Amino acid sequence: MKIAIATKANGTQVSGHAGQATNWLVFDCQPGVPLPEPQRIELTRAQLPHYFQDDGPHPLHGVEVVVAASAGDGYIRHMAKWGAQVLLTGETDPLTALKKILAGEALTDTRFDITTTLCKLRDLFSRH
Repeated sequence: MKIAIATKANGTQVSGHAGQATNWLVFDCQPGVPLPEPQRIELTRAQLPHYFQDDGPHPLHGVEVVVAASAGDGYIRHMAKWGAQVLLTGETDPLTALKKILAGEALTDTRFDITTTLCKLRDLFSRH
């Protein structure tokens, strides 16, 4: 199972606003195998889901779970078209979030984020 976690530039904190996140840790997790080292992906502006036109391959294609601190409805719908479930969390440590997902535990509730409200407004007019 491929799990992508949006992170801040340093890769040590879960990032909010998934549709604008440029830094990602992608884990290719296999049952019964220790956690693999993540693949670090840095998206260009053109690859951000808010701008990507779905006209070619994308570094996050094939990911089954996307984790971020916040995401708008348009982003969640867009990822569903790619076959990915979006999980939102208030957890700040990417590895803690990953371990909770793999253990089937509930993620920490999200914190209030004004950008989520703004995204919801923007999503009213989204193409996704």
